[in-house]
Amino acid sequence: MITRRTFLKGTAAGIAGAAVASKLVMAEEGKPVPKIRVSSCSVGFDEAKKAGLEGVEVGVGGAAERRSIADPSVREQHKAKMKETGLVISSFMMGLLNSEPLASDPRGPAWLEQSIEAAKDLQAQVILIAFFGKGSLLEGRKVKTADVDVVVERLKAAAPKAKEAGVILGIENTLDAKQNVEILERIGSPAVQIYYDCYNLAGEGYDVPAEIRFLKDRIAIFHFKNGGDYLDNGKVKFEPVAEAMKEIGYKGWVVLETSHPSKDRVADTKRNADYVRKLFGVTA
Repeated sequence: MITRRTFLKGTAAGIAGAAVASKLVMAEEGKPVPKIRVSSCSVGFDEAKKAGLEGVEVGVGGAAERRSIADPSVREQHKAKMKETGLVISSFMMGLLNSEPLASDPRGPAWLEQSIEAAKDLQAQVILIAFFGKGSLLEGRKVKTADVDVVVERLKAAAPKAKEAGVILGIENTLDAKQNVEILERIGSPAVQIYYDCYNLAGEGYDVPAEIRFLKDRIAIFHFKNGGDYLDNGKVKFEPVAEAMKEIGYKGWVVLETSHPSKDRVADTKRNADYVRKLFGVTA
């Protein structure tokens, strides 16, 4: 099985991505760097910096022919914030696919290509490919076979570009682990993996720690949230989740998609980030 690290090292154009990834697992000046780093898609650069995060997840823009992330001036703004705050972009979020599904919107392939090019430029490691709402691959509990066929075709076509760029396309959906593995095997590329959202999939009734152990290195990145609660005070118990992640040797980003119960976005984000670090025994 090809791991995230092997994938990045094995692509000539992924050198920049590998350099970023190496910061997660290698020592710097004799001091160990945390193997788990915390990012957020719920706050921007400035709030993330104040909350002590290492990165942010950014959106790629709305359903225009050419999304905002494809605009060089927008990317320059992101680069300026990265330089100002010292944070990096962990990942992109293609949330627009929930309303403009990859399986049916003719603009989908171009959107994927634009996002891959932008991710390479900004050294984002993963692009979240979303399948919720109108874009869901389930109808009730039944798989939308025709939609899956189109999704497989489009992701298979985009995978070589992603691999060359050193970027992973992370599919996030409500399918179970075995169904997702079937999709990944049909695509057949290490550049397409799973973006695992623990809360969403627990809500579907799946055994999240068991799924994590089953998927192993097919998981590119994780979303952590607990509905309207803090991570340590909601329906999902993250201790067993963290144990499963440790068992599979996960060493990437945990992206907070968390709420702000106290209305203090920085304080609530910091509380959740501190909890994640405690789970994995790492420091900021």
